[in-house]
Amino acid sequence: MSKADTTKEAYGVYKQNVNRYFEEAEKSVAQYIQAVSNLQQEFATSYKNAVESAIEFQHEAATKSGLNANLPPSFLKAINDATEEIVKTTSVQNKAVITAMEAARQNIKTFNDNLKAFTTMDANILQSWFSAWTPSKN
Repeated sequence: MSKADTTKEAYGVYKQNVNRYFEEAEKSVAQYIQAVSNLQQEFATSYKNAVESAIEFQHEAATKSGLNANLPPSFLKAINDATEEIVKTTSVQNKAVITAMEAARQNIKTFNDNLKAFTTMDANILQSWFSAWTPSKN
């Protein structure tokens, strides 16, 4: 007979079922993370390939039509400087997002670490209330 079959008390049954749910959810988290990571990587690769294909097509069209695609040095500098700033901004943004996610994770961990203490404190408060209303035995 399984543990679920032997427990008949409401809170025991509730706790068993909640634990079963979270055990299954924890198994799924790693799969979701991997699937999202794979999807994101595939999207980035596809987007990069699409941009490179468009550039190659435009380059070929310009070359065949005899269009001069040379840029003046000031344009080259402006484009390169803008790209550098975009890369720096993206790096700062990524660091900020990762820092925020780590802070959120730490806050959740702190909540989790303190939960047992709060539960014990609540149980003690409840016990003191009950003891105030329960007649003492002499």
